[in-house]
Amino acid sequence: MTGPYPGRPEAVIVDGRTLSCEDVAAVALHGARVVLADEVLPRLARDRAVVDDVVDRQVPTYGLTTGLGSRSSYALPRDELAQFSVRTVRGRANAVGDPLPVPVVRAALVARVNGLAGGGSGVSPEIVPLLVGMLNSRVHPVVPEVGSIGASDLCQMAHVGLVVIGEGRAELVGEVLDGAAALRRAGLSPAELGPKDGHVLCSASPLAAGHGGLVLHEAATVLTLAQAVTALTFEGFRANTSPLDARVLGLRPAPGQSRAAAELLALLAGGDLTDPRHARRVQDPISLRCAAQVHGALHSALDFADAALDPELNGSGDNPVVLADTDTDSNAGTSADFGTGTGEILSSGNFHTPALALAFDTLALALTQTAAISAERMRRLLNPGLSGLPANLSPYGPERSGFAPLAKTAQALVAEIRLLSAPVSTDPRHGADGVEDDSTNAALGARRLSTMLVRLRQLLAVEALAAAQAVDLASPAALGRGPVVLHAAIRELVPRLDDDRPCGADVDRVSDAVLGSDEVRSTLRALTRGAS
Repeated sequence: MTGPYPGRPEAVIVDGRTLSCEDVAAVALHGARVVLADEVLPRLARDRAVVDDVVDRQVPTYGLTTGLGSRSSYALPRDELAQFSVRTVRGRANAVGDPLPVPVVRAALVARVNGLAGGGSGVSPEIVPLLVGMLNSRVHPVVPEVGSIGASDLCQMAHVGLVVIGEGRAELVGEVLDGAAALRRAGLSPAELGPKDGHVLCSASPLAAGHGGLVLHEAATVLTLAQAVTALTFEGFRANTSPLDARVLGLRPAPGQSRAAAELLALLAGGDLTDPRHARRVQDPISLRCAAQVHGALHSALDFADAALDPELNGSGDNPVVLADTDTDSNAGTSADFGTGTGEILSSGNFHTPALALAFDTLALALTQTAAISAERMRRLLNPGLSGLPANLSPYGPERSGFAPLAKTAQALVAEIRLLSAPVSTDPRHGADGVEDDSTNAALGARRLSTMLVRLRQLLAVEALAAAQAVDLASPAALGRGPVVLHAAIRELVPRLDDDRPCGADVDRVSDAVLGSDEVRSTLRALTRGAS
């Protein structure tokens, strides 16, 4: 839930119930402050009272008064519970590889804060304001990129826990410090962990959820960019828009296709092509004719991913979970569950994320379909027999290479995107002594999407360069509003191709400064807003 701010929030109010992908992006990418809703700390205090009661009565409870994983039958001595929390953090900080980017760490932190704010963890209430203070002071734990198998993000989130107790490493204003020094410079103090706190700091799937929020936010924007680039290609190719007619699509209402078609027509509004009589051909190649079907499938995949992500951002992924003020006469629990008089602690499988992992895999496949037809549209523009334009879009004719070599770059990008689309949720499972015998790889599913989206944006930049050249050569009388915006932005940075020149740098400029521009993105979103 965000506060008022034109375009970006000044603060994100965390209540455990209403965190969105846009909120995650605001905190992770734009530095929005995090503010706890008024009801959060009293909620945490009620849950913690249940934990304290269990400890006082020495009731066997997983991860609280017993060990973890295959050691869950081991009863912990009462005077070792706090130290066990510290050992839990230290013993699980086993991730490896390069540090995750700061925005990903911030996304994971705000996801975990929101998950804790909603209740159910039983964490000591003072730990949550410390995590908020780390976010707002920009104390970013150094979290290696590899370590989660999707059965909670244990081995990576433990690196966050190290900084919370004044250990590990953290980045502050571009400098990597030991955790204690980073907290001290930010005016923060390490936490003294109590029973269960160490497990809470490592538990749930905030890395998969937070990173997932970032990639879904970006994927929605990249879909808008794909629509705009397609519209520019339509203009250069002088494509037939009759397949976008709502009457045609209504005869076979596949998920998302009507929305995608309406957005394309909104981008083309103001130009000649909205009247199919201005098309050069009766029927175009599938990469143009069926763009709405492919982009509609991506819309549908994003909807599926949004539905899978929301409970991960706004629910409790802890095990066990604390239920304060519940009916203690319930017989829903097992022999390991119990009533306390003021609440219950129940075993939970909420840390498991198969739906989220499946959604990430589905989104990866939908992005690959979108990539494939982008490359094919670009190749169709180079073919004079199909486009009616000079070969390879070179005004000098066949003695010049024009954009032909760039088609190889497009093919290489598609190959990498296709490789990254391999499902990760179906990998073999392995667990602690046969107890933890299933996992999802959800965090990996989100991480590879980040790379796919970068490559897809580069691929769209290749198509956009070719489409802008096609528009220059075709010289249509009137462009649609979306193509006008995109063509002008490209030509501000990159001149039309006359004689052959290196084009790789042009692709990078268009990818970063045009398709990556907040102004261009917001303008294109505004043009498609309300289309249905």
